[in-house]
Amino acid sequence: MSQIEDALDVLLYDRSSRQAKLTRAGAELLQEGARLLQEIDAVANRVKRVATGWESQLTIAVDTVISRGTVMELCESFFSLNPPTRIKLRDEALTGTLEALTSGQADLALGVALDAANMAGIQSKPLGTMEFVYVVAPHHPLANAAKPLSDSLIQQHRAVAVADSLQRGAGATFGLLSGQDVFTVGTMHAKLDAQLRGLGGGYLPRCMADTFIETGRLVVKKTERPQRQVSVSFAWRGATASTQGRALQWWLQQLESPKTRAALLEQHR
Repeated sequence: MSQIEDALDVLLYDRSSRQAKLTRAGAELLQEGARLLQEIDAVANRVKRVATGWESQLTIAVDTVISRGTVMELCESFFSLNPPTRIKLRDEALTGTLEALTSGQADLALGVALDAANMAGIQSKPLGTMEFVYVVAPHHPLANAAKPLSDSLIQQHRAVAVADSLQRGAGATFGLLSGQDVFTVGTMHAKLDAQLRGLGGGYLPRCMADTFIETGRLVVKKTERPQRQVSVSFAWRGATASTQGRALQWWLQQLESPKTRAALLEQHR
């Protein structure tokens, strides 16, 4: 104890009486020491569990077209295993979803709309196909326009677009016309909100818009351009199972379920 006092240059025990008593500094050290011992035990247990094949952290890039409720349900199921792996979710959009994976900032990407099949060290499988429909609010000027809508007519009205989360480069845009006024938002849900308010028109996943179409809060407009069908995938880092941690293996196993894949694309209500 005297060595600790010398090292800290503080008095830990009051020795002025026959029975030594802890000073306030000594009591603080005792309390903090107990906490540190608990933390050391927790870290030791975590290290032991990581050594069994669990990653310390798994980062998942989630495109804004993916159902957030379904992702949270998967996280809930994962955490019920009491794994040592921390989960980090990244909100991404368009080409930024795949870039998060290829740049090493994510281990798994949900909602990749680009072909990742030929990228070194990247594996991918299909989630499914999303149909996009052009919709406007019933009070929008295009709601009562004659069908089909021409590009020249659409160009006269503001479009709502989701910003590409790509960190370098211009990123991708879909459904925008040259010279058109654009209201750019960060997520597909923000785009939906903007279009419900009549702030612009644009293409939305039918599965996300259906509820509002059924209740009359959005109006589907046929356009001269064909409706978009987008193939969406999930992709991950690690070419072989031997290079995958147990957390990634768990997520990939869940994604083998057709029901789970469908829910990730469709359960937006």
